Amino acid sequence: MTARPANAHQARLLRLLRDGGPNSRAQLGDQVDLSRSKLAVEVDRLLETGLVVADGLAASRGGRRSHNVRLNPQLRFLGVDIGATSVDVAVTNAELETLGHLNQPLDVREGPVVVFEQVLAMAAKLKATGLAEGFDGAGIGVPGPVRFPEGVPVAPPIMPGWDGFPVREALSQELGCPVMVDNDVNLMAMGEQHAGVARTVADFLCVKIGTGIGCGIVVGGQVYRGTTGSAGDIGHIQAVPDGRPCACGNRGCLEAYFSGAALARDAVEAAQQGLSAELAARLETNGGLTAVDVAAAAAAGDATALDLIREGGDRVGQVIAGLVSFFNPGLVVIGGGVTGLGHTLLAAIRTQVYRQSLPLATGNLPIVLGELGPTAGVIGAARLISDHLFSPA
Repeated sequence: MTARPANAHQARLLRLLRDGGPNSRAQLGDQVDLSRSKLAVEVDRLLETGLVVADGLAASRGGRRSHNVRLNPQLRFLGVDIGATSVDVAVTNAELETLGHLNQPLDVREGPVVVFEQVLAMAAKLKATGLAEGFDGAGIGVPGPVRFPEGVPVAPPIMPGWDGFPVREALSQELGCPVMVDNDVNLMAMGEQHAGVARTVADFLCVKIGTGIGCGIVVGGQVYRGTTGSAGDIGHIQAVPDGRPCACGNRGCLEAYFSGAALARDAVEAAQQGLSAELAARLETNGGLTAVDVAAAAAAGDATALDLIREGGDRVGQVIAGLVSFFNPGLVVIGGGVTGLGHTLLAAIRTQVYRQSLPLATGNLPIVLGELGPTAGVIGAARLISDHLFSPA
């Protein structure tokens, strides 16, 4: 895709068509502050660029029937969500409908060269199915802080070898299209905002609990990244003074007490100490434990597994309670791999938030699990690149 909108009016029209699907000129006119003649000029210019195509006659609203327009159905975006232990790659159309999606195990600690070889192979596999001849843009999520204007990871605690790597530049050359890079939890928030539980909320928090913990902050419908891109790094808020050592080099961080990695460590310790026959049996069978094992043990009624989940939920809830008191969001979304722990975790988080934050902040505050699961990140990645491309050049 070489064309870009020439002005803010065209950008607004493109985003309306992305978020609302095909629409008539008359209905678009109801949503933008343009005269009928000016609207016609801008739509015609978008038709000339090829970003927008005609889509037949609209239903009659009385008088002369209006023409429908839609985003070019040939446009293709690539969404990539790199986690600590797996990667999701998806192809979407311009309306951000997922056309194809692959998930594979991956160790982000192997470094950017190895990881991107796998990402490019997955993208090529999706192309080979006929979903796309090429990509008009790509959005990439990584599990660490990102200097957003340059698309470069900065000192990511769980990503050795990635500090300063030119992700945007390197992948843009490989894919032959524009690329945008962001923190993975910001993309999860954007995905839930576009097609998930946060569709109607302008101010919300999206907490991702996976190998680590992060928080996407959405203010007035826009992701807030902070001055240097590190906003929302709540996993490194101190939960216990002088507590356990954390991968970031500090002690007592929330992430050191509850995350996928911390939960697995505590579960192994409980199994080895004979506190849980269920976890001990799984440890002997698998040679290790994960959050999935803890969830299964809890579902079987194992008291130790349930205690681990509740204790972790209490820790997370205490931190979120502070965020709620400070930010006063309209919604808190809990997502990430550890949400397989389900409503036991959610109940513990809710209890702490509702107990510790003021009633004015929590009186109408839903705290819910995300709707989109592993697709939230790739939809958010496609949303990220479309926001860039549907802005004036």
